[in-house]
Order: sequence, then structure tokens, then C-alpha cells
Amino acid sequence: MDAGGTAPRLTRRDVAVAGHTGGVEVARRALVDADPELRAMALGALERLDALDDATLAGALADASVVVRRRAAAVAAAHPAVDLLPTLDDADAMVVEMAAWACGEREDASAPVVGRLGALARGHTDPLVREAAVAALGAIGADEGLAAILAATADKPAIRRRAVLALSPFLDPGHPRADDVAAALAAAATDRDWQVRQAAEDITPTPDD
Repeated sequence: MDAGGTAPRLTRRDVAVAGHTGGVEVARRALVDADPELRAMALGALERLDALDDATLAGALADASVVVRRRAAAVAAAHPAVDLLPTLDDADAMVVEMAAWACGEREDASAPVVGRLGALARGHTDPLVREAAVAALGAIGADEGLAAILAATADKPAIRRRAVLALSPFLDPGHPRADDVAAALAAAATDRDWQVRQAAEDITPTPDD
């Protein structure tokens, strides 16, 4: 502390070092710092130290700063009890993109999450959000998300490629929509974008499979 009894202002280096040296109290101080970069770093530091509780993380998802909310969404991938559904409606596309990724990482198959991811995949204005939502639906593999994945095979090239890969969980010939999946793969195999064609080739079953 300084001569007046006030703790010195934290720096980014302080928080970074804290995350590697057991500095839990420093990281907790950073959580309430005026600098959003420090607050975001604090989340990472506490997670590394196994000292980040779900309630604190949930609060960070409602932070005024996009930087903090996006970092919180990323960290939430390892915290399945933290509700990401409200974050999938965040006003900032970067936050929504990260929340969609996190839902896929933890394979959150709850009906509200799958439904919201499907809506994002079909209609969000940001293509990165649509791509992240499609990828998450593929990772989750819930039948309720298949319609949105199939629709995404007609989106922009990067999203088409992601959608084709997201069809992997639905390749069983006995699946109720096997014909739709097969048709989508056949179309992707002749797509004008070579990466989409490659993705179709990569996941299309061969006679020996």
C-alpha cells in the first residue's frame, strides 16, 4: 500500500503474473477494476487458479464491457452450470459468437439452447455468428438442430463448409432425415467452392465404412 493506505493500482502484468503464481487475491481485486481489460484478465487468472466460481462468472456475462462478456463466454465453456442462453441474445455479435462456440464445446443439448442456436444459424446478420452456431449444432448433434444445419448448406461458402462438417452426426442411413442429409452432401460435392467440396468428400461414407 502507499503512504495513505491505498493499494497501488494494478497493472496488466500484475494480473498476468497472478494467474501463474497463485495470486488469487490480486486476481479478485482485478475483477472490480475500472479497466475492463483487467477484469477480463482476472477471469482467466482465476480460472487458471481453479478459483472462479459459477456465480462470479455469471455476473461477468452481464458486465458492461464487451471485452469482459466475451472472455466470460469463452471461460463458460468449462462451466456447464452457467446459463449461456441469455448471452446468445447479447447485443454484441462477438459475444454471441463466443457463447455459441462455448455451447458447442460443452455439448449443451438443452432444448432452449439448441432452439436458439438454430435461430442464430438461420437468421443472425453476422456471418461469423451463423458459422459458430452451425458448428455448435454439429458438435451437439441433436436432431432438433438438423434443419438449421441443412439450411446453412446454402449460406456463404465458409458457413456452407461448416454446415457440411456439422452433418457428421447425422450420417446414419437409418436416420429419419437420411435422404435430406444425403442430398445436401451430394450438392456439396459439386459446390463451386473447393473447401465445401473437400468437406463433403471428407465426411461422405465410403462403401468400406
